[in-house]
Amino acid sequence: MKNLEILRTGARCAVVPLTLATLSGCGGGEPKRPNILVMMTDDHTAQAMSCYGSLLVETPNLDRLAREGMLFENCYVSNAISGPSRACILTGKYSHVNGFTDNSRTFDGDQPTFPKLLHEAGYQTAMIGKWHLNSDPQGFDFWSILVGQGEYYAPQFIENGERRIEPGYVTDIITDKALSFLEKRDPSRPFAMLYYHKAPHRNWMPAQRHLGVNDGRVYPEPFNLLDDYSGRGSAAREQAMEIGRDMWPEWDLKLMTPEQLAQSYELESSGDANKDDVARANDWRSSVMQYQAAYNRMTDEEKARWNEAYAPRIAEYERLRKTATPDEMTRWKYQQYMKDYCAVIQAVDENVGRLLEYLEQIGELDNTIIVYTSDQGFFLGEHGWFDKRFMYEECQRTPLLVRYPPLVGAGTRSRALAMNIDLAPTFVDLAGLPVPDDMQGRTLRDVLASGGETPEGWRTGVYYHYYEYPSWHSVKRHYGIRTADYKLIHFYNDVDEWELYDLKHDPHEMQNVYNDPAYADVRTQLHADLERLQRECGDTDPCEREYEFFRGADHLE
Repeated sequence: MKNLEILRTGARCAVVPLTLATLSGCGGGEPKRPNILVMMTDDHTAQAMSCYGSLLVETPNLDRLAREGMLFENCYVSNAISGPSRACILTGKYSHVNGFTDNSRTFDGDQPTFPKLLHEAGYQTAMIGKWHLNSDPQGFDFWSILVGQGEYYAPQFIENGERRIEPGYVTDIITDKALSFLEKRDPSRPFAMLYYHKAPHRNWMPAQRHLGVNDGRVYPEPFNLLDDYSGRGSAAREQAMEIGRDMWPEWDLKLMTPEQLAQSYELESSGDANKDDVARANDWRSSVMQYQAAYNRMTDEEKARWNEAYAPRIAEYERLRKTATPDEMTRWKYQQYMKDYCAVIQAVDENVGRLLEYLEQIGELDNTIIVYTSDQGFFLGEHGWFDKRFMYEECQRTPLLVRYPPLVGAGTRSRALAMNIDLAPTFVDLAGLPVPDDMQGRTLRDVLASGGETPEGWRTGVYYHYYEYPSWHSVKRHYGIRTADYKLIHFYNDVDEWELYDLKHDPHEMQNVYNDPAYADVRTQLHADLERLQRECGDTDPCEREYEFFRGADHLE
């Protein structure tokens, strides 16, 4: 492991070998164990972070974490959906091992998790924000979690077992709770806090201070916004996550007047031309009910400002729906989607700044391992889509930033293939504890300490398995391997289709080359690598197990 000269306790220290005893300073005596702060958002993709090169939104406080720490360019999730990703992060294990394969499951809280290990080692632990695992948190001194998906306005929390409704905006409230925990903690002991936001999850309701903030913006369109899915298989064609076709005008785009909201079920037309079939009619009714419920969580004053902000959008929609072509409507909906999605991210970034400022004030900023990530990536119009689930790059890849000056050099980047299952062993390792043998992820310590270099013997491919079908958005079950240059995917259950992408020549995954003779040797090697990964992680019969899912509002995403 390389030596570092960035150890800080207010003064620079000599170059020393990196050990637990030196992680917190140069002096002798009992080492001060690092705090751990895990910041996670829901559906925040790297395409919407300026430190990753985004042109959609500025994220100055997240950029600060990247500037003062390490940015991972290739961090991937093992299952791109909310609850399963959270279970993977807690346990350091794949979905088929921790048992939480889809959002309808109930997480077995009795199994080992990294917060439990830290708590047993003397850490003060807290879980604040979106939990979404259908069971109560375990291993925490304090927990205050959103009910289900949570609400943007006046959200309901379960706090140490008691339900309460908190007035205000969810992103601000979660931060208030986090600051309260830090203020009340025992300063003589380290803390480990999971600070998990709802935003920017669907339906992207901005804070009052951000209403209309992006109305003057014209967002650059992805080149494949109007993708026709030629060159791909049935999975790409049969999904139900297209911005033009599948976004709910009421719920996603907020296209209901106060009068229409008051009428609710009596409303006979939402402007959606696709309500001829029963399924879409039910979706429409569901979207109206959900939006009405979310809208009614606001105070009268908040509703008045909301109505004023969205009135121009509603008027423009009423005009366009009579004249616009389907492609023109898709482009228009994309712009509205980006305005709201980016607005809720602005609130997240502001609140990350609040937390960083407080840690700096109390002198704990540089003694805290700060991680920022998301439960997975998200489609922002690429392939014409919103949502996630697919093994395609936009949602399999997730942002990962790590700030911890005693170990991590400022402004460093890593191309090492990291995974969300690596976080649990990393936290345990950096806390000075032995990493349990049954954790399937790998500690990132050597990557962090080396300035981002890929350690000898590091993984050369990441494994993925998505289970939740048939369900929301109709993304078929699939598994696969992603290496530095290629991606091999197998869609199964009601299909049997393989896809292969050359990521160097086709980074946007537009052309499946699985049956191209020029890639015969690559295909053979990837099949061998995939089978090896499946043996290593114990998923040797991925198509054999049957899974049942149900459609329910609480499991929408």
